[in-house]
Amino acid sequence: MYAIIAAVPILLTIILMAGFNWPAKKALPTAWAVAGVIAATVWKMGLLEIAAQTLAGFLSAFETLSIIFGAILLMNVLQQSGAMASINKIFSGITKDARVQAVIVGYVFAGFIEGAAGFGTPAALAAPILIGLGFPPLAAAAVCLIYNSTPVVPGPVGIPTITAASTVSSAVESLGGSPDKFLTLLTRWSCIPHLVGGFAIIFIGVAVLCKVFGKNKSFKDALPMIPFCLATGVSVGVFYLIMSWFVGPELTSMVAFLGALPILIFFAKRGILVPKEVWTFDGMEEWGDPAWMSSQETEELKDKGMSAVLAWLPYVIIGLLLVLSRVEIFGLKKIFNCETSDTFMLKVHNILGFENINWNFKFMWNPGIFPFLFVAILTIFLHKMSKEEAKTALQISCKQITGAAIALLFGVAMVNLYRYTCNAQIGATVVGADFAGEFTNTNSSMLYIMADALANVFKSAYFIVAPIIGVLGAFMSGSCTVSNTLFSSLQFETATLVGLSQVLIVALQNMGGAIGNMVCVNNIVSVCATTGTNGNEGKLLRTNVIPALIYCGIVALIVGIFIVAGVNPMPEIMAK
Repeated sequence: MYAIIAAVPILLTIILMAGFNWPAKKALPTAWAVAGVIAATVWKMGLLEIAAQTLAGFLSAFETLSIIFGAILLMNVLQQSGAMASINKIFSGITKDARVQAVIVGYVFAGFIEGAAGFGTPAALAAPILIGLGFPPLAAAAVCLIYNSTPVVPGPVGIPTITAASTVSSAVESLGGSPDKFLTLLTRWSCIPHLVGGFAIIFIGVAVLCKVFGKNKSFKDALPMIPFCLATGVSVGVFYLIMSWFVGPELTSMVAFLGALPILIFFAKRGILVPKEVWTFDGMEEWGDPAWMSSQETEELKDKGMSAVLAWLPYVIIGLLLVLSRVEIFGLKKIFNCETSDTFMLKVHNILGFENINWNFKFMWNPGIFPFLFVAILTIFLHKMSKEEAKTALQISCKQITGAAIALLFGVAMVNLYRYTCNAQIGATVVGADFAGEFTNTNSSMLYIMADALANVFKSAYFIVAPIIGVLGAFMSGSCTVSNTLFSSLQFETATLVGLSQVLIVALQNMGGAIGNMVCVNNIVSVCATTGTNGNEGKLLRTNVIPALIYCGIVALIVGIFIVAGVNPMPEIMAK
């Protein structure tokens, strides 16, 4: 009964966003308000405490928003400076085979953009490049959406993974674990199964391209691409695993896909592992569907003839600064992470008079501020941008962040109400192992009571449904980050109740949120608008649902094998 009541705000979010096509910036404030009413009336949470937890949620969301804004600002600076146009020129003349072009541009290059900026930029940049190479606009949109999955975890500067770990940090601490260690392990165990799924999704993207948009409408046309797809998976995978295992989430996606890019360009130019027969969209007018084509002109990037070295320089600087500030040997990590002093920390304690409601912000440890905001400002001078160009980049970034800001502010605030209803989250977590009675509104948080219900339904098979919940969150919100904000705590608590590894289950949430990018309404609407294929949103959704489900099945299977084999990356937080 209470689990159903607790689920009402989440179910309302799904109904408003999936059923009525509300944007996240409208649906999440509404759901937060309903959660507040339920917390006050059913869980008897005081109005002042609801306000305090909401303010704490707003402050926590500011940390993620800082990262998003820094990444988006740098991307817009590069677009206005002409750097992106220079980067795009690299792809002209590599190969005539559309299948190879789709992998290099739609998967590898867009994967690098996801790792560097994310938040809608990969499809917006890669799809127009493919259109320029002769792809039907709808085909470019479809393949870019399918491929915008693997690089989403760890993601742009590691934001989705960092958010997932941050959301459950208090629960980890309450069980005697280290949040920093949890983040490290979450990164590694998100990347291992995700990489295996990535091998499959590279080929699946080509298969969809051939079957849905090819002249022969046949999967057979994709088979000659298997060697190149495998080469792509290995090229990306080597960097992906090394970075996730030894460096952390911030650099993994960016370095993995950037490192693989020159290797695969070299292979394509030299004809290594590529199909012998060239497959193109030439003559598409005779066999293609008019609905595949754009109804508008695609906006061209500003081209100033910038050298490739100067265009790539900001990303090189970002990589160096992240290494300097994240690798312990250089000495900056302890300073920026406030391990030796609080110099680079903002503190807000005793919010609205509650001693246990606090916020600490390590601003120099936030990659959106350092290095992204720093490098964005530096790039204005490096690329000799005019004041008008810099102003335009700033204005576009502020406009883009607005919707994400509202959604994240109220999304995190709602999660806070779920986690800390009646201050029951920590108490319920502590008594969970020995408590033999029924969890109700008097002894459990809204989140915990939902987790208990899921645990009773799925028990040890919960790992099968965990990635689907992540997909659902991304489908609702248009963001793996928001999905992790909404559901990471739920996944953690359910794993604890069922007796499964919290690291592995939250990793499945993280991977599911990434997979959900290929079917989320926001991304589909955005890429259709970018490619001028408005009105085809339903077709894209139907096309991409099957690849998404296959991907979920693969990661669930891999994690299931680990669970059966007794793998538990962080056993010290298992028992309650």
